[in-house]
Amino acid sequence: MLDRMVMGEVPRKHHIVFRDNAGRLRHEECMTRDGFEGPYTIAYHVERPHTQRLADAKHGFAIAAAAPDRALAKRHYKTQAMPPRTGAPVDARTPLLFNSDVVIGVLHPDAPDPVYFVNADSDDLYFVFKGGGVVRTVLGDLRFAQDDYVFIPRGLTHRIVPDAGVDQYWLSMELPQGLHLPRQWRNEVGQLRMDAPYCHRDFRRPTFVGPLDEGIRDTVVKRANRFHGFTQEHSPLDVVGWDGTVYPWAFPILNFQARAGLVHLPPTWHGTFATRDALVCSFVPRAVDFHPEAIPCPYPHSSYDCDEILFYARGNFTSRRGVGPGSISHHPAGVPHGPHPGAYEASIGARETNELAVMMDTVRPLAATAFALGVEDANYQNSFIG
Repeated sequence: MLDRMVMGEVPRKHHIVFRDNAGRLRHEECMTRDGFEGPYTIAYHVERPHTQRLADAKHGFAIAAAAPDRALAKRHYKTQAMPPRTGAPVDARTPLLFNSDVVIGVLHPDAPDPVYFVNADSDDLYFVFKGGGVVRTVLGDLRFAQDDYVFIPRGLTHRIVPDAGVDQYWLSMELPQGLHLPRQWRNEVGQLRMDAPYCHRDFRRPTFVGPLDEGIRDTVVKRANRFHGFTQEHSPLDVVGWDGTVYPWAFPILNFQARAGLVHLPPTWHGTFATRDALVCSFVPRAVDFHPEAIPCPYPHSSYDCDEILFYARGNFTSRRGVGPGSISHHPAGVPHGPHPGAYEASIGARETNELAVMMDTVRPLAATAFALGVEDANYQNSFIG
C-alpha cells in the first residue's frame, strides 16, 4: 500500500447518503484488508455491486502442484525454452516454483481477458520482461510497459489487455500473504523515507476513467485454488469515484535506486517488496564496490534460512555462466552457492555492472512443478565444480 488517493466524485464523509443529480442513490463498496483493521478503499457504484448470479467458470490458469521429490541441489530452469502457454492472461500462467507464501510462474499472453478476474486468494505481482498493456479495473486504467513491476491487490475486479502485436513475456508472483513495501523504507507516518531506494513519485497509479461498460458481464473468481464463475446484468466498472490506499500500481524496475558500498552489500540492500517470509529484490545497472581491494562479485554464501531464486532479464551476469534472459536459478537452503568458477577472481577491479534481474528469498522451501522439470538444466549442479 502506498498513500491515499481520491478520484472522481465522492461524498464529504463515508457511509452517508450520496446521490446523483437525478436523486438516485450511489452504492458504496468497501474493499478492505486484514478484515476491517488494515488499509481500505471505498468505491461508489451506479448500481449495486453485489448482484452476481452463479455461472460456469470457463477460464482459469494452471494451479501449482508439486512434482515428485528430488535430491537437494542447485537448479536452473530455462523458461525461454518452454513452449509458451498463450491466450488471455487469466488463462496463460504456468506455475514453476511455489510454497505457501508464493507461486512463481511465467506467461506469454497474446489476447485480452474476455472476462473480469478477481484473485480472492492472493495479491498478484508481475515483472514485465517483455511487452506491455493496460490493467483495466473498477478504479481506472493502469498502463504498464517493459521492465515494470505491476501490482494488483487481492480481490480487485480487473481484466488485463496486453498490447496487440507485441511479444509478451511476464514473470508472475502470486502472494497469498499479501505484498507490502519493506518497513525499513518507511517513516513513522508511513511515508517513504528520503533514504529509501525509491520515492512515491516513482510509482504509476491508475487513471480514473469514470463509469465504463465494455459489454462484459462475466467474472471469474479464484478462491481456495479453484475458479468460480459469476455473471451480472450491469458492468462492474460503473464507479463514479473512489478514495483509499488499496489500488493497483506499476513501478519501473529502473527507478530502483541501487546502492554501492566500500565492499559488497548483501541482497537486503536491494529489497524492493516484501510478503510474509519472502523478499523481492531488484538488481539493476549500478556502480559496484569502491574499496581498492574489493571483490564486486557476490561471495559464496550459505543461506540456511531461505531458498533463493533469480530471474535473469538482461545484461552481463558476472557471477553466472550458462544462464541467459529468461533463466531462473534456484539455490535451496542447505547448499552453499556462489559464483561460477573464475567469476570471483575476474570481478576484481570492476567498477560497474549492467545486470538486470529479479530475485526472491523465501523462508519456506520452494517445490518445483512438472512444468519446471520440463525445462531444467540437468548440468547446473556440477557446473560449479570447474
